[in-house]
Amino acid sequence: MNRDNDKGKVLIHRSLIVAAGKIFLLLVIIARLYYLQVYQADRYKMLADENRISTRLLIPPRGIIYDRNGEMLATNRQNFQAMIVAEQTPNVQETLNAFKKIMPLSEAEEERVKKDLKRNRSFVPIKIKENLTWEEVAKIQLNAPELPGIIIDEGLSRYYPYGEKMAHVIGYVSSVSEKDIKDDPLLEVPGFKIGKSGIEKLFEKKLRGSGGNLKLEVNAFGRIMKEIERTDGIPGERVDLTIDARLQSKAFDLFGEESGAAVLLDVNTGEILAFVSTPSFDPNVMAQGLSTEMWNSLVNDEKKPLSNKALAGQYSPGSTFKMIVARAGLESGAIKPESRSFCAGKMFLGSHAFHCWKEHGHGYIDVVEALQHSCDIFFYETAQKLGIEKIAEMSRRFGLGSKVDVGLENEKSGLIPDKAWKLKRFGEPWQQGENLISGIGQGYILTTPIQLATMTARLVNGGYEIKPTFSKVNDEAKNKIKRINVSTANLDLIKEGMYNVVNKPGGTAWRSQFDYNGQRMGGKTGTTQVRRISMKERQTGVIAQEDLPWKYRNHALFVGYAPQDNPKYAVAVLVEHGRGGSTVAAPIGGKLLLEAVKLDPTKKTVD
Repeated sequence: MNRDNDKGKVLIHRSLIVAAGKIFLLLVIIARLYYLQVYQADRYKMLADENRISTRLLIPPRGIIYDRNGEMLATNRQNFQAMIVAEQTPNVQETLNAFKKIMPLSEAEEERVKKDLKRNRSFVPIKIKENLTWEEVAKIQLNAPELPGIIIDEGLSRYYPYGEKMAHVIGYVSSVSEKDIKDDPLLEVPGFKIGKSGIEKLFEKKLRGSGGNLKLEVNAFGRIMKEIERTDGIPGERVDLTIDARLQSKAFDLFGEESGAAVLLDVNTGEILAFVSTPSFDPNVMAQGLSTEMWNSLVNDEKKPLSNKALAGQYSPGSTFKMIVARAGLESGAIKPESRSFCAGKMFLGSHAFHCWKEHGHGYIDVVEALQHSCDIFFYETAQKLGIEKIAEMSRRFGLGSKVDVGLENEKSGLIPDKAWKLKRFGEPWQQGENLISGIGQGYILTTPIQLATMTARLVNGGYEIKPTFSKVNDEAKNKIKRINVSTANLDLIKEGMYNVVNKPGGTAWRSQFDYNGQRMGGKTGTTQVRRISMKERQTGVIAQEDLPWKYRNHALFVGYAPQDNPKYAVAVLVEHGRGGSTVAAPIGGKLLLEAVKLDPTKKTVD
């Protein structure tokens, strides 16, 4: 009996313990619920709101790019896009087939649409085609009953009014790649485009602007229910360049079918007025996206339309370098203004003959006449007296052998060789014969067209160390431009020689002269070989340039300035495989300088 009582007491005791535990757990649950519903109510209300409110970035309008006169070089325009919403069509493929009957759609475009449809939910609009014309939009709208799920969306796209004429200056925009994504959320917005080259890339952050915000109410599936709040972004800033669209267009048109580059500078400020590389490409097509076929045709073109030859093209300067040799000779005392040399058509260094371009020579000539007639023998002898070190030092003072750094991509530095460079590069000492070849701007020497324009500007502006720029130079900055420590009298001799090149009979650019109300130009031609002329060719007669394949023809160069009395403009022209500087490059340079003189706003003359 007592045993049964003991068992009952144990069970009651255990039951009380279990009951107490349950009550404790219930109290914990009640306390937790009270904490969540009362003390954390605001926090969870906020989280619930976030779950049903979707915030999206709004792409701001990109900044406009203008030339020096307020002409638009890059702007934005309406962009009508054909979109497809999968859930609004019973059969996506049938809708695409119907769309193709109205408007061409390549296999690549169709594949892209199908991939985008698979990656996104059925209610998300997917772009089929963009940059539609009014006529194309009307055609789609007219056939709307046969195109279920097709809608028209309106936005902005980048537009370049001057197309290929400005491509290497302005550049273009394109889709963001993975390596471009940094700390700006805008870069992760689908379809957002950034500057990929040229001014578009140089001033990317300034042109981009700041994104806005759009708050949308969405349901549990992410479908948009309504717009709650919109905060527009800040448009990109305006960019004003020094480029003159009229001179840029003139320079581009002057090249015709030729391949090359031209740079026109203000000699007193370094402001770039024209900056051309030909052939070119259409940046509007690049911004929209190239097909594989179009890309391959650009890449494989032997004239390299994608290459910015004004900055990245490296060429022997040829006779345009003779001003530097003359400058170094006069400054060092190796030659004097009255010094005269005799040109018999060739000279010897040991047993090796060095030829002048004029077979029977120029006779006795001084430095001004040597520049006028581009006598090779005079500059062979001057270079022999100077040595490469003095030539190199003067070259660098006038902007050769290093990047001018205008901010655009892929610029090359060119090459001004010296003894240390050759020893490091080839492990060999400098040879005397290499002094002679350097004296006429060939051998190892390489320059870019923008360097040659810089050199010319510094030679004719009184020796001021201007630097090319796409940004306008104010008076304060202009007053800070340093002067190179050189003789003004010697610079005047160089200018006189360049003036005679164009305006005196026998000058190599005589046929390209102009006289616009008393304003003339000076200049210097250059022709550089891209292949060695054999002794047999010299003896039997050099093969005519026109008979050679294009890639084996000589490069043609011209540098010049205008007006002659008070220079304001300097130009450098390079025509790849253009045969001759006097016949091809000088006419381009002369006509461009003439146009600059005519358009000069400071002149009051009447045509």
